[in-house]
Amino acid sequence: MLKIVKAFIPSILSAAFVLSIATAPLVGAFDATVQDGADAARGSQQTADLFGSTGIFRTITNVLLFVLGAVSVIMIIIGGLRYVISGGNSTAVTAAKNTILYAIVGVIVALLAYAIINFVLNSFAASGGGGTNV
Repeated sequence: MLKIVKAFIPSILSAAFVLSIATAPLVGAFDATVQDGADAARGSQQTADLFGSTGIFRTITNVLLFVLGAVSVIMIIIGGLRYVISGGNSTAVTAAKNTILYAIVGVIVALLAYAIINFVLNSFAASGGGGTNV
């Protein structure tokens, strides 16, 4: 069995080499076709850049951060109201404190996530918008 595998290795390698040489000119043409298709699929009012101050990722992140801020303020208000109307009941006081605590922890986690996303987006924008740096 091992002899059969050893006998086919040179022929497999040579076939792979010939195939790679034969398809090398097609790779550049395929890349241009894909880019042309992506450009054609983009709408007329849609921004061309994904990163930067007007990029799609930045806009989505800003909208989600605004929604998060609004929800966290609402949850802190709800926790405060629950604390006020608890009437001295220890379980209700604990639940109200937990509501406020979780809202604050959620804001902190979201702000840290925003900072990380900001760092990554700025890194991509500085490197030219994507691709690999090999």
